[in-house]
Amino acid sequence: MPIFKHADVRLNYEEYGSGFPLLLMAPGGMRSQIDFWHRSPFDPTVELAGSFRVIAMDQRNAGQSHAPIRAGDGWHTYAADQLALLDHLGIRQCHIMGGCIGSSYCLGLIKAAPDRIAAAVLQNPIGLGPDGIARFHNMFEDWAAEVRRSRPEADEAALTALRNNMFSGDFVFSVTRDFVRSCLTPMLILAGSDPFHPTEVSLELARLAPNSELIMEWKTPDAVGAAVQRVRAYLEDRVP
Repeated sequence: MPIFKHADVRLNYEEYGSGFPLLLMAPGGMRSQIDFWHRSPFDPTVELAGSFRVIAMDQRNAGQSHAPIRAGDGWHTYAADQLALLDHLGIRQCHIMGGCIGSSYCLGLIKAAPDRIAAAVLQNPIGLGPDGIARFHNMFEDWAAEVRRSRPEADEAALTALRNNMFSGDFVFSVTRDFVRSCLTPMLILAGSDPFHPTEVSLELARLAPNSELIMEWKTPDAVGAAVQRVRAYLEDRVP
């Protein structure tokens, strides 16, 4: 597995197929790592590698990727990692696809470098539902407990600050509604349907984003094949 090192960060990534680049941001919450794609309703490292150069990565401090944890870290820190990996691979422009928290990583990356993203697929977007922020704080604390066991030097104040930086806003956490209203990047949204991925958030994203399309049914065995075909065609049609 290739490892890219920049400054004090080590990022694990894998490549599949060839063609126009497609950068994947995996599901899994704070554990966002490549393996979660292999357990998803469809695996883009398999289904899309015939059309694209698919690059999957473990986000920092997930899977085989490692980085310090600092109080100033947040969504922008992850976007900087993703851009550094694209630079390392010599990729000026690409498509992106994110599942779960990966959808918010995608939106944060579009905000950081809109000219580098040709189109985005947001699968199962996370967002603040009617039961509030506690669900996301609990998810973060489950991950933080693993960090404490494996890295006893981890700073408690930095962990708390990171949690608040990641999950103290509303909507999709990484960007605001105003940003989505102004975002011209083409987006295909595969709607969520549970408390971590509220349907209402997917519907609002589709209403706000001026250049978006929405798929409501895509997870079930009878729907997933058509969804894969639509995702592939959507991205192929938007290769610069």
